Amino acid sequence: MNRSDAKQLSPLTLAFLGDAVFELRVREKLAGQGSMPVQQLHKKAVAYVCARAQANAVANLDGVLTEEELSIFKRGRNTHSHVPKNARTADYRLATGLEALFGFLHIAGEFDREAELFEYIWQDSAENQI
Repeated sequence: MNRSDAKQLSPLTLAFLGDAVFELRVREKLAGQGSMPVQQLHKKAVAYVCARAQANAVANLDGVLTEEELSIFKRGRNTHSHVPKNARTADYRLATGLEALFGFLHIAGEFDREAELFEYIWQDSAENQI
């Protein structure tokens, strides 16, 4: 699929894929930290991929996104969907925008950019010890 095709997908479809892409990157980082019990890995992963953590991560991308990326993010953020009981609406919307962006970059084959944006997020998250 190319960039143009990716733009035609609904924001929720992009977020569906972006959720998996983001979680995979988190899991790769955690696995790279060395062996630990699976329960501990899971607990750490959840701390990075929950709506609140993803919403906080959006601040790390301020001034970093291109106009096109910002547009994709906003499309995802502004899409109305069911908000889980355990998430604040504002956090969930920001997280959906972030996931839509990661889904778009992945489908468009922009793996280097995907990795670059993830590193901005990861470095700040690691410094703040999520």
